[in-house]
Amino acid sequence: MKNWILLLISGFLTAFGHAQQVPQYSQFLQNQYMVNPASTGVYDFMNVSLGGRLQWVGLENAPKTTYLYVSAPAAKWRNPSMNRTYGTIRRGNKRVRHPRARYGSLVHAFGGSFVADQYGPFRQLKMMGTYALHLPLNRDFNLSFGTSLGLSNRSFIPENAQVLSVLTNTGVFDQTYDAYAANQGAQNTMELEGGLYFHGKGGFFGVSATQLTKDYVQFGNRDFNFDPSMHLFVTGGMEFQVKRDLTITPAFLVKYVRPAPVSFEIMSQFEFQERYWAAVSYRHKDAIVANLGMYVSNQFKLGYSFDLPITPIRNYSAGSHELVLTLMLGRSSGGASF
Repeated sequence: MKNWILLLISGFLTAFGHAQQVPQYSQFLQNQYMVNPASTGVYDFMNVSLGGRLQWVGLENAPKTTYLYVSAPAAKWRNPSMNRTYGTIRRGNKRVRHPRARYGSLVHAFGGSFVADQYGPFRQLKMMGTYALHLPLNRDFNLSFGTSLGLSNRSFIPENAQVLSVLTNTGVFDQTYDAYAANQGAQNTMELEGGLYFHGKGGFFGVSATQLTKDYVQFGNRDFNFDPSMHLFVTGGMEFQVKRDLTITPAFLVKYVRPAPVSFEIMSQFEFQERYWAAVSYRHKDAIVANLGMYVSNQFKLGYSFDLPITPIRNYSAGSHELVLTLMLGRSSGGASF
């Protein structure tokens, strides 16, 4: 007797079991702490980002992610409203402008995150705390080390699973699926992430890894069929000011998780008047991504991205959408940095 689990489940197990055990982000250049804990606290203010992502809109039970990230230097945790002004920016200058990462000084930084990720019948809730140490190499460059530690809860939602059932005289059942679902339950695991981040005038480079504990430390049901794999991320970019009010930043993101092949994303971001930005990127064999955003004020920015699939899934999906709202608490009115 043949028992088939519907393509929806097998597809998600194959695609996400290795390729997307961690969420997909399209705005990594604007929010690098999403992929590298070592970038926590690069700005001299408290950064609070709330985001949501709907992937493959139009496809039933497609991935969706909600996340909250908070990061700040140690001093800002003690007094988030503390304002400073650096460089040539004078107090009272109300111009809205892009903040610059700080470097050239020793900094301790802390952060936290909460991520809710769901794809098909699988759901993950993750809460992390982050520490980063920024070491000055000279006046123009810093090297930082960061680590995140927390807990992750993974669960299976039978209501979101669809199967091809076998019709018999006694009813409808799927023996393979019934055996699979009977062994599912919530699993709590310890999460560990780490990274290095080099940044300074005109550029940055980072290396990070997630799910470093794999399934060695877990609590609760051990029958849950989930095998977390370590994910490696490499990011980099250079900033070029081509005109007074125009800056171009080419950047890249490389991702690897065994046994899936290496994937990469290349992008170019155009920033106008230090306030508005637009970017386009190519995600290898996956999507073309467009980003738009602006600094509404020196304490608030808004970013939106749209992913246009270039795989056969484009026949069933209207693309992916991501929206990120960011508060910059304690930032100086002039928007300057170190």
